[in-house]
Amino acid sequence: MIRRSWMLYATLLVVFWGVWGAFSSQPNTRYGYPNEMIYIIWAFTMLIPAYFALRGNRFDRRPVAAVYGLIAGLTGAGGQLLLFRALADGPAYLIFPVVSLSPVITVLMAMVMLRERIARLAVVGVVAALVAIVLLSIPGGGGDSNSHGPWLLMAIGICVAWGVQAFCMRKAALVGVNDATTFGWMTISGLLLVPVAFATMGGLPSGAPWQAPALTAVTQVLNAIGALFLVMAFSRGKATVVAPLTNALAPVLTIVLSLAVYQTLPSVWGSIGIVLALGGSTLMVYSDEKSGGSSAALDAVEGTADVGPVTRAS
Repeated sequence: MIRRSWMLYATLLVVFWGVWGAFSSQPNTRYGYPNEMIYIIWAFTMLIPAYFALRGNRFDRRPVAAVYGLIAGLTGAGGQLLLFRALADGPAYLIFPVVSLSPVITVLMAMVMLRERIARLAVVGVVAALVAIVLLSIPGGGGDSNSHGPWLLMAIGICVAWGVQAFCMRKAALVGVNDATTFGWMTISGLLLVPVAFATMGGLPSGAPWQAPALTAVTQVLNAIGALFLVMAFSRGKATVVAPLTNALAPVLTIVLSLAVYQTLPSVWGSIGIVLALGGSTLMVYSDEKSGGSSAALDAVEGTADVGPVTRAS
């Protein structure tokens, strides 16, 4: 049961990031609030879940904890800043499908470097989730001739960075680093890049109404708390399952909320993506439950076998 607790945290992550995704663009679209300023506020909102995560938990001061925590934090925060730059140069509807393939990097690294094995049924679920991620990123219509440029390299860089970030979260857990420490280093990393965001923005925005930073703070708190749940999910579940599952389901909730709040219908591709995401996630969870039951039975048999010699020795 403890081993499969990743499902709870993955579900919470989907809820928080799904709601965040539905409203995160509002400060920019409504008030023209700079994306760099949104990043800065996000970096400081990370302190809220970090406080609750670290309260009552020991901060791991080992170098290995700092290394994996900083890599996870800098790749995640650096990817955010690079994303803002890419969106300024290229079309979002082409950038996000590339960025959303980051679970592929995580899955490949986990299979090669961590030797994580994945059941055949889960493989089908992972593939369905990855296809769903791409389909959910395709816009409802329109075109753009700007199909290549510097933004493409930046999008690929973000994809790799976020894939590495997720892998480092999992690797940190495997070497015994607790969730609070990893998230603490991620918070520190985000704050370290605040001066870079200021320099990119060219100074504080002028004339922005108070609603802009207030709405930003509310939505980014959801983002920050979701990031904590992501760390907790990766520390308890396989990266080969957690990465594609969370990346596929969060956009589904965002689309559902957008449908309810903004009265917008998903495109045909988005509808297919929703079906694939739900189907893929069901297969992955079912496969994990099935393997969990087999592992429990095996552990029981091994436990019985271990008791024998002790009894005879007595």
